[in-house]
Amino acid sequence: MTNPMTSARSIKTFLAVSPILAAIAAVALSVTFSVAHAQHNDKDSKETKEDIQRHRAMAAAHEGAAKCLESGKKDEVCEKELQAACKGLAVGKYCGMKHVH
Repeated sequence: MTNPMTSARSIKTFLAVSPILAAIAAVALSVTFSVAHAQHNDKDSKETKEDIQRHRAMAAAHEGAAKCLESGKKDEVCEKELQAACKGLAVGKYCGMKHVH
C-alpha cells in the first residue's frame, strides 16, 4: 500500500516540475518551427525560386486558357490545351499547384 504522504509529495513535485518541462518543450518546438519556417521562406533559396517559376508557368498556362475561351473555342478544347501546358507542372484536370515539400 502506498503511503499517502509519499503520494502527496510526488504530486507536489510533479506539479512543481511539470510547468518547467512544459516550458522547455514549448521553447524547443518553437525553435524547431522557427528554423523550418526560416529555411522554407528564404526568398533567395533554391526551393523558393523553383516555386516562383512554377507559379509563373501555371499563371501563363491559365492565361492561355482564358484567351482560348475568349476566342470562342469550346471548353473541352481549352481544357485540353491547359492540361498540355501544365503537364508535369501541376496536378489534376484544372492545373492545380503541385507543391514539392
